[in-house]
Amino acid sequence: MNPVLSTIILLIFSNVFMTFAWYAHLKELNDKFWVIAALASWGIALFEYLLQVPANRIGYTVISIGQLKIIQEVITLSVFVPFSLFYLKEPLKLDYLWAGFCLVGTVYFIFRSRFV
Repeated sequence: MNPVLSTIILLIFSNVFMTFAWYAHLKELNDKFWVIAALASWGIALFEYLLQVPANRIGYTVISIGQLKIIQEVITLSVFVPFSLFYLKEPLKLDYLWAGFCLVGTVYFIFRSRFV
């Protein structure tokens, strides 16, 4: 499989775990002592790291660290927005669209040397 594609797929799954580790406790464990939420988050985060570390190692063989980081951020926000809307029931805001446009610009500038 293409290393960039492998990296992206692993990072998508990694970010699903990361998002749940960081934010699901706000809904599911909000009435529990914070240490319980932290331990549950660490348990979930283990699975994030089991995907994220190989993803970064694979990606770094074919793209720069800056490009890898921008891919990570785009994926993070692409996972987070639906999570916040559908899981946490946060309202949709037009600011998400504007932030998305900024990300498109970020991707363009970090990757343009590959295509020019």
